[in-house]
Amino acid sequence: MAQIEDIMTIAPVIPVLIINDPAHARPVAEALVAGGLRALEVTLRTECALEVIAEMARVEGAVVGAGTVLNGDDLKRSVDAGARFIVSPGLTANVASAARAASVPLLPGTANASDIMRGLDLGLTHFKFFPATAAGGIPALRALSAPFGQARFCPTGGIKAETAADWLALPSVLCVGGSWLVPAGTPDVAAITAHARKAATLAA
Repeated sequence: MAQIEDIMTIAPVIPVLIINDPAHARPVAEALVAGGLRALEVTLRTECALEVIAEMARVEGAVVGAGTVLNGDDLKRSVDAGARFIVSPGLTANVASAARAASVPLLPGTANASDIMRGLDLGLTHFKFFPATAAGGIPALRALSAPFGQARFCPTGGIKAETAADWLALPSVLCVGGSWLVPAGTPDVAAITAHARKAATLAA
């Protein structure tokens, strides 16, 4: 089984995807992979999300995960659809236990010291910092990282192409989650590939 750090270090940006049409799944995934972004987070925010995961999982080179996983049932359905890692907006023992049982890497959301301590108690050391901008931005994560030297983060939420490099400059940050790469609507494959190629060159 891959470790979550393996997923977080594939590329400096993990695209956070809300796909409303399964027909868009393959072209979006192919464009992102062509641009150098292989780890893809498909959020469970649409009725077709599991179908999108299944379609993207068939794209060569793509490492597809499920985001917005709220409970063990979400996790099981996601893994059954082909998800190879799980991202949750928060941290619960239920989701952590389900991830261990399914032998799937988990990136749980944290926003404060108590969240991180709960994760460490559960044997976790890699977290999503969410919602990154609303939770205090770079100063907040820098302060939170200080007492938790073993913790590594993927800030997600409010991060833009213009600010991603600033987040990646933090020693505790392995990657960032970004929704700017794939705008809503019919995908512009050339533009998505160009955005991905630029994001893939950011230093983590």
